[in-house]
Amino acid sequence: MQDGPVPPPLVRRRAVVRGIVQGVGFRWSCTRAAERFGVAGWVRNLSDGGVEVAVEGPVDRVEQMLGWLARGPRFAQVTSVEVAEEPPVGESGFRIVG
Repeated sequence: MQDGPVPPPLVRRRAVVRGIVQGVGFRWSCTRAAERFGVAGWVRNLSDGGVEVAVEGPVDRVEQMLGWLARGPRFAQVTSVEVAEEPPVGESGFRIVG
């Protein structure tokens, strides 16, 4: 028998965001959105001008974050988001890397 509610299963998605998205402003906005949605992971600029984002958490929150990535902050012009599924790693927090 289990005590208390069962936590929702975690999922992890890695997304590559393309468009006018590179820079500190987009990465900072990602960290704020991740805090708002309650997901863990990281964000980094890619050498080809895209941004890579790993998002981990309950499926509904991860989907909300991916929806946000497709829209991006007002100043960004997102043209595409390629998403791949990965196994969760038990990450906590959200950070800017590289």
